[in-house]
Amino acid sequence: MAEAAGKDARAKARVLIAADKFKGSLTAVQVAERVTAGLRRAVPGLDVASLPVADGGDGTVDAAVAAGFERREVRVAGPLGQEVTAAFALRDGTAVVEMAEASGLQRLPAGTFAPLTASTYGSGELLRAALDAGARTIVFGVGGSATTDGGAGMLSALGARFLDADGEPVPPGGGGLAELASADLSGLDARLTDVEVVLASDVDNPLTGPKGAPAVYGPQKGASPDDVEALDAALAHFAKVLEGPVGPQAAEYAASPGAGAAGGIGYGALLLGARFRPGIEVMLDVLGFASALDRADLVITGEGSLDEQTLHGKAPAGVAAAARAADKEVVAVCGRLALPPEALGRAGIRRAYPLTDVEPDVAKCIAEAGPILERVAERIGRDFLT
Repeated sequence: MAEAAGKDARAKARVLIAADKFKGSLTAVQVAERVTAGLRRAVPGLDVASLPVADGGDGTVDAAVAAGFERREVRVAGPLGQEVTAAFALRDGTAVVEMAEASGLQRLPAGTFAPLTASTYGSGELLRAALDAGARTIVFGVGGSATTDGGAGMLSALGARFLDADGEPVPPGGGGLAELASADLSGLDARLTDVEVVLASDVDNPLTGPKGAPAVYGPQKGASPDDVEALDAALAHFAKVLEGPVGPQAAEYAASPGAGAAGGIGYGALLLGARFRPGIEVMLDVLGFASALDRADLVITGEGSLDEQTLHGKAPAGVAAAARAADKEVVAVCGRLALPPEALGRAGIRRAYPLTDVEPDVAKCIAEAGPILERVAERIGRDFLT
């Protein structure tokens, strides 16, 4: 009788999978599919719900679409000016716009970097497309950028003008801002005044300085030490010139948390009146995480690498914090684990299951992430649900 009752209780257990992508291996949707398959090997018929999550960076639109948003595609300028097809998500007047769709590193040709010239113009075109679609709230997810232009390209696409001493538009990219002589924001799309824009980011860096966009993230985009110095000076000059049309707030925005996000596009968003919020918090709200969490007995989160960065605003930390507040148990899956058990515990994660526990060869873990993740999930099923 007791054994039958135990089986019945397990069959009624409800699991929520709220994991981010395994970058370079699996999308968040694929992670959820593989974890579901593995769990059901251990517990056939298990009630599993999936809510792929993202923290504002690449994969944010896909997470919104998986949650029921409509995918909209438009042709916009890529970071080097080439035309690309980019997507945003729309539901009930809320648009989820991901800057990486237009201006991300993945939009550059393989092996190519353009730290001084890459532009966010296409991100502005994406925002304009969301306005055209009738969005009243825009969640602007920023991260994974190829750019360090302070959002100047984005603002230009929305109607701003940035001119050199001869009255000509400055060249695209952060490097071109060194030539900026005047800024005119009077032509910005008037619809922006009636729309709520939320800047969703997992970083809170200011625009310039030792913790600013060029110094911290420029090298990831191919910037040499000289490039970093030039970009930092150009962005500081950009903010100074903007004191003309904007006033003292231009400097305040530059020092604000999130201004340095995605090569300074956060600064451009703040100039548009955006409100900065940690990306994972915004996305959990938008995706309806609270109601999904309410129905769950166990939450499984994760991402490609669980490390120190995870604890500073990444998706698994946000999921775990929300689940802990609701008194739900959380475990995590990952490709690589670089956090000790006590750090996981402080984050609200009971236990983490890296793929390397099953397959020590990292190259195989990357190449065969799906099948290995299923085996990891089967272990979770046995450990927590049987």
